[in-house]
Amino acid sequence: MNRLWVRLSLMIGGVLFLVFFLQFLSIMTSPDIGQPPGIGEQPGAGQPLDDGGPMAADPAEIARRLVNFMALSVVVGLGAGIVIARIVSAPISDLTKAAHRIGRGDLEVRVNARGSQEMVELAGTFNKMAADLQHAETLRNNLMADVSHELRTPLTVLEGNLRAVLDHVYTLDEAEIANLYGQTRHLIRLVSDLRELALAEAHQLPLERQPTDLAALVSETLQAIEPLAAEKGVRLMHDMPQLSAVADPIRIRQVLFNLLSNALRHTPAGGEISISGAVAAGQVHLTVADTGEGLAPDQLAAVFDRFYRVDKSRSRDTGGTGLGLAIVKAIVEAHEGRIEAFSDGKGRGSRFVITLPAA
Repeated sequence: MNRLWVRLSLMIGGVLFLVFFLQFLSIMTSPDIGQPPGIGEQPGAGQPLDDGGPMAADPAEIARRLVNFMALSVVVGLGAGIVIARIVSAPISDLTKAAHRIGRGDLEVRVNARGSQEMVELAGTFNKMAADLQHAETLRNNLMADVSHELRTPLTVLEGNLRAVLDHVYTLDEAEIANLYGQTRHLIRLVSDLRELALAEAHQLPLERQPTDLAALVSETLQAIEPLAAEKGVRLMHDMPQLSAVADPIRIRQVLFNLLSNALRHTPAGGEISISGAVAAGQVHLTVADTGEGLAPDQLAAVFDRFYRVDKSRSRDTGGTGLGLAIVKAIVEAHEGRIEAFSDGKGRGSRFVITLPAA
């Protein structure tokens, strides 16, 4: 009795029964049942009853026909109610089964959007919730796998060095302390990058958006990285008109710094790194280009993946944590923008184009 389709069936059948029962009572209690055409008059001798009208029929025959018709209407009402109720409650049953499967950990389940507009909206909301749960679970699994994979090497190095010191294989001199300190700094940076990336991908990265002068921001970032470029012998160029975007200036500075650091890492001495900007169709485009190693076509799609390194021979010390471009992509997308990588091939440099909503 607690099933929705059972209740709907009984309600529909009960309503039909009540309608015809009221009709039955109204007919049976009518004072004209069995009366001849002359109201209140008794037919005289030899005067036949007028059987041409429905009210002159036998009351018992009328009652029998009404009872049969009422029974038939109850049966038809219950049958139609069952069919209608099953159709109405089927989407809810699908949602219930899908919710049970999600509770058991099957986050790939989806339901078909069918039925009334309310049921279609409910199914769409349910599917979005399932997709969000699956995305969050994927992020959690990826984060755990990345952390366990990337932390294993520096922790192993620390453990080995400390064990060697404890076993008096070598003394803990200043050079060894500096080595251990470098490993701990790498660990701190790695954990910080992973946390920031996880927040950005989960759309929980705090942003303080405001109208931002991108030309001034680019100039400040270039000044910060100028000593590193001068040490490597790489020229820094910029062609920035006055552009403004609604963005978090600290996060955008981080994006530019990561892109410039990546370009500097892959550009040999004598090369050039440039930043240019333009605005079109209500969007601001920032381009960071270099004359460095370039990217192969199959590398363009993977360059924003976590821990991806174009040069597989680079170590974590010389190649960074492998999270810089992944963080760049996550921050740009958190600003409702996008970033794309372009290259004419290996040895022909690369370009990274950031698109942000204009102020």
